[in-house]
Amino acid sequence: MHTLVFYDGKCGLCHRTVRFLLKRDREGSLFRYAPLYGETFETFVPAQERASLPDSVVVRTRNGLLLVRSDGIFHLLKLLGGVWAAMGTVGSWIPRGLSDWAYDRIASIRTRLFSTPDDACPVVARELRSRFDR
Repeated sequence: MHTLVFYDGKCGLCHRTVRFLLKRDREGSLFRYAPLYGETFETFVPAQERASLPDSVVVRTRNGLLLVRSDGIFHLLKLLGGVWAAMGTVGSWIPRGLSDWAYDRIASIRTRLFSTPDDACPVVARELRSRFDR
């Protein structure tokens, strides 16, 4: 099973995150992608948990853990390997309160920093579309 990356379809930063991961997971063996509040999200994330999640990137690990904010980003970086894994490891050493504070600050201004996509799904090449769920 892949790590599931749920993203906010109205967030330019979330779309850039998905494109970043797609580019580095060349074989498509690490991640699958689905929008927040889509069918896949509702299937894998119980309603009581959905209510408390942020509207940004949410990661469901291969063993079923839900990771949000900086924990999710650091986990994704670690899975990429190489220098990205090193960055994710070093980032995970930062106290969670501080790294989540930084994450939340960026998330609060993301719509001003990154334009909202014209489409509800990232525009990706046809050969990459099979990595996305609804």
